[in-house]
Amino acid sequence: MQNTAKPRAGSGQGERTGSLIAGSASKLSTADLDSLMRALEIDVIALTEMLIPSDHRAEMGTIDAPAIHYTVSGRGRISIGNGPAMPLEPHVLVIKPPNTPFAIEVDGAGGPKKLISRDCWKRHDGVLRIAMPAGQPELIQICGFFNASFGQSVGLFRELRDPVVEKFEPTDRIDLKLREAVEELCAQEIGMGAMTASLLKQVIVALVRRSMKSSRSWTDRFSILADRQITRAFAEMAARPGAAHTVQSLAHSAGLSRSAFMARFSEIFDRSPMAVLRELRMRQAALELTTTSAPVDVVAYNAGYESRSSFVRAFRKAYGVDPSEYRQSAKSDEADKGA
Repeated sequence: MQNTAKPRAGSGQGERTGSLIAGSASKLSTADLDSLMRALEIDVIALTEMLIPSDHRAEMGTIDAPAIHYTVSGRGRISIGNGPAMPLEPHVLVIKPPNTPFAIEVDGAGGPKKLISRDCWKRHDGVLRIAMPAGQPELIQICGFFNASFGQSVGLFRELRDPVVEKFEPTDRIDLKLREAVEELCAQEIGMGAMTASLLKQVIVALVRRSMKSSRSWTDRFSILADRQITRAFAEMAARPGAAHTVQSLAHSAGLSRSAFMARFSEIFDRSPMAVLRELRMRQAALELTTTSAPVDVVAYNAGYESRSSFVRAFRKAYGVDPSEYRQSAKSDEADKGA
């Protein structure tokens, strides 16, 4: 993001120089953000409640997914990667970048901190089991790992390098939503995945809303949000993946020439617009196969395919099985959970 000059339509290679910058100085439109939030898919990997006493330090390893930390009560510090320690206080929410170690510590009498090792926790059915020491907790946090994505490989937080930090109010009820998500994971009832995803999505949407009102908005740090023109086209794709999109129609939506749109889109997503569109269509098809009884021909048409055979080939390439097999497998998994 070094070049802040606004690219000129139709200027070929010169437009690529502007790349991710075109919209970074301007707020995204409410309509574009609304489309993106509707299309955002949340996958809860694991959640837990951490109860850390005074004079303790909890060290955790890395995982290839962003992490969420919300302080319910108490005070402490969190260190992420090689960054400086940041204060933790009630209703502070932190999103940690993927593949980054972190440590949380709570002061006490001033002696050496007792270590809660990264080896003391394990994941089972989406719940992190952490062997916390006995004693009155000084800091209570709800923590976990998740993915927020559009399609299979476009992740909202995947390229995050620095943590996102926002302070909420008690009336925002973020702690209640996260506690309910933990309870859902513990109960392991039918629909648990949908419920936890819905609850965490409410938290992420609340985070985006607060960021847009903040003077230190973090949304411009993400390439898929920083270029307003490309984001507009991507929001159109995410909102209506089954529509008859073409590179030309998407370029028109972005207000760019075809060559400029292709260059800037590919630089941001590292794939062509049509490759990303296929991923979005496959995600829509997979969701429809598992949540409706619509025939495969109808699922294919809704995903933008006029030919069943071409849809089946694309679906098999994306998921490794035919659509009918995918649907049957999902039904079997759901039945096993309800047994």
